[in-house]
Amino acid sequence: MIAQMRDIVANELTPTATPDQPGGLAAALYAGSHVEFFNYGFADSATRRPVTPDTLFNLGSLRKPFEATLVALGTLRGELRLDDRLAKYLPELTGDYVRRITVGELVTHTSGMLLPTDHPPWPSDAFSRAQLIDMFNSWRPQAGEVPGKQRVYSHAGYVLLQLVLERCYGAPIATLFEQHILKPIGMNATSVPERGEDSRAVMDDAWMQLAVQGYSDQGMAIGPIGNQQSYFDFPGTGQMFSSPRDLAAFVAACVDGRSTEPHLREALRMTQHEIFRVDDKFGQGMAWETVRLPGVTVVDKPGGLNNASGYIGLVPAQRIGIVLLANRGEYPHEIARYRILPALAHLVASH
Repeated sequence: MIAQMRDIVANELTPTATPDQPGGLAAALYAGSHVEFFNYGFADSATRRPVTPDTLFNLGSLRKPFEATLVALGTLRGELRLDDRLAKYLPELTGDYVRRITVGELVTHTSGMLLPTDHPPWPSDAFSRAQLIDMFNSWRPQAGEVPGKQRVYSHAGYVLLQLVLERCYGAPIATLFEQHILKPIGMNATSVPERGEDSRAVMDDAWMQLAVQGYSDQGMAIGPIGNQQSYFDFPGTGQMFSSPRDLAAFVAACVDGRSTEPHLREALRMTQHEIFRVDDKFGQGMAWETVRLPGVTVVDKPGGLNNASGYIGLVPAQRIGIVLLANRGEYPHEIARYRILPALAHLVASH
C-alpha cells in the first residue's frame, strides 16, 4: 500500500514542481508510522543546491499550531484558561473591545479584531510592541463584530497571543517552543531565530547553509537566504524555520503520538478539535482548520509569504498526514486538501 500512496502523492506533486517553475518543493508523507519524503528542484537556484528532507524552509503561518499547542498545554496543566481575559496577562490592554477578548478567542481567530497588518493595502512600517498594544487598544468594531461570534483570521492576533504566553510563563516564545514542544518531539532543526538588521534570520553558518533562497511565484529572488519578514519590530516575531524531516515528526505526534509525553499528546489532539463552525464545510480549531469533504475530514493549516508556501494536512481518523514546503510564493497547496489527502484516506479505508 505504501507504493500506492507514494504514487498518489508523486502524481499530484510532480506537475507543480517542474524545472521551469521557481525554486523547489519538499513533501513528507506520514502514514501509520511510515515516513516518505519527496524532493523537487532547488533550495537555491543560483548555486543549484537541491532540496532535501533536511533543507530549512521559512514556515510562515505554519508556526501558529505551535502557539496553539502551548495554549492547550497550559490549559491541561491548569496554568491558564481559555476563558481568561487577555488583560489578566497584559494589563496594558485597556481598550473597551480588546479587554473583553479571551485567550480562547485569540487562538481560534474568533476575536473579531483585524489590524492593518492583516489585510491589504499592506502598511510599509514596522511596529514596536508599544505600537501594537496601542493599535489593539484603539480598535473598534468595524461591522458589528462581537467577541467569539465570527471567524476572522488575524496574524496580529497571534502576535498578541505570543505576548500573552511570554507574560504567562516569563520566558521568550522561542524558549517555550523549544522546552515544551520541539525537544520532547525530537525536532532538532526547528527554531524561531531572531531577525537581523537585514531581515535575515540570525543563524549559525551550518544552519544557514541548509536554508532556502525564497522566490516569487514568477521566479524573482525575494530577500536574502534566511529571509524573515515581519510588521512587528520586537523579539520573537520573525518566522519559524524547519525541515520536512522535523515536520514529519510533528505530524506523527499530531496523528499518532504514541511515543509522546501524555500531556503533549493530549494538547496536540486538543488543538485539532473544531471549536467554531464557520459553515457546512469549514470549521476552526486552535490554529487548525477542519474541512469536511465527502467521506473524509481533513484538519489542516496553510501558510505563506510572497517567497514561501507551506501546508500541513492531517486525517486523524486514518493516522495519515502530509507536509508541503515550497520556497516560492503562491504554491497551489490546495491539491493536498482536496486531492491528495482524500485519495490517501480512501485508499487506507479500503484496505
